[in-house]
Amino acid sequence: MIEFVKNEFVRNECIIPDYANVTLTVTNDIIEVQYLEKYNNQNNIKKLDDDNYLILSTGEIRKFKKNDDRLSNKNSFRQTFKKLRYLINNNFCGLNNELFITLTYAENMQDTDKLYRDLDKFMKRLRYKYKEISRIEYITVVEPQNRGAWHAHILIKFIDLDKIYIPNALISSIWGLGFVNVQSISKMNIDNLGAYLTAYLTDLPVDDVSLDEFKKAKKFKKVNDKFYIKGARLKLYPKGMNFYRKSMGIKFPERFNIPYSDIKKYVGTAIPTYSKRLDLNTNDFCNTIIYHHYNLKRQKDNT
Repeated sequence: MIEFVKNEFVRNECIIPDYANVTLTVTNDIIEVQYLEKYNNQNNIKKLDDDNYLILSTGEIRKFKKNDDRLSNKNSFRQTFKKLRYLINNNFCGLNNELFITLTYAENMQDTDKLYRDLDKFMKRLRYKYKEISRIEYITVVEPQNRGAWHAHILIKFIDLDKIYIPNALISSIWGLGFVNVQSISKMNIDNLGAYLTAYLTDLPVDDVSLDEFKKAKKFKKVNDKFYIKGARLKLYPKGMNFYRKSMGIKFPERFNIPYSDIKKYVGTAIPTYSKRLDLNTNDFCNTIIYHHYNLKRQKDNT
């Protein structure tokens, strides 16, 4: 994988032809353009059962590879976090009726079944508290700690209100199991909440890892004078766990295909805030994927 983030690399290496068809995903002020150089429309295999598949061209039957560790299935993780990022950015955009709530346990609570039971009880109590005032839509995301404990983060939107304020003390009384923190999303000064939260869920502060883990780390990042190991938290999620849930009113964005020459209808004169090129090579197939991400809010703030 090759990543390009500077504008000169965008111009030289991440150029999308005007005649090409691209997939467009619009989530409020965040727009993603995806270009595939080649499309493989043929179905090369047929699933026979949970363990076996048939190669149509040769008639050979092979077994699916089973991943014992969810971390080894990087593509699955990448797709899951991409869906979560879409959900967040499509439903939350920093309005005054949106809150970001963190819930923790006073004890070192490591039971994921209990975690989801407690979150379900919390949301039912919160909705009951405000049932006469507003409908509430939400996304809950769970976060494992290196010591084995769990935190939970909840994005909440009060559909029928223009603004909302809830003190920590009230949320603490509803939760009743540990420390809580309530923030207004409008005051967090984050112009890409989906990217912020998914990065937070995958990276670990260097202070939280052992010396051996630190030596093995390959990618670091710095945020507000604090260093993080990129992707280090992924190994803490149990295999097969659905680490986010949503209410019925939280919707995925529509994705549709357009000619790249029509992109200005959606982004105007904005330039990509981030671009990435992936050159994929397998035994008999090569492809290039190019992503352009536009943050229109950031563009507005800079003008």
